[in-house]
Amino acid sequence: MVREPGKPRGKMTSYAFFVQTCREEHKKKNPDDQVVFAEFSKKCAARWKELSPVDRAPFEAMAGRDKLRWEEEMRHYTPPAGKPGKKKKRKQDPNAPKRPQTAFFLFCADRRAALRAANPDLNIGGIAKILGQE
Repeated sequence: MVREPGKPRGKMTSYAFFVQTCREEHKKKNPDDQVVFAEFSKKCAARWKELSPVDRAPFEAMAGRDKLRWEEEMRHYTPPAGKPGKKKKRKQDPNAPKRPQTAFFLFCADRRAALRAANPDLNIGGIAKILGQE
């Protein structure tokens, strides 16, 4: 998803700051190693669950500062009038004329009564199959 220009970057959670720190530590220890994101995120999640509230405090403080930054930026941000790239849905006039029926539907309307009389045991689906074949 593309962020609209001028809109402030979203606020980060304490867990997001923790994962970011873990990623930086991993890059310092293993600069040439390719990271498999699924495995890395599982390990980070396990480490996050084991952290004590004292160890989590710096990340929660970072998240608090980032939230203040976001709130300040949002206070000065005015969104554009319409969403970029989105078309507004037109209201359909209930009194507008309906489109004419297609040739196939006109054909089906003419033939359906005769088929129903010739094949009284057929259900709606069976009659529709025959009409489609004709």
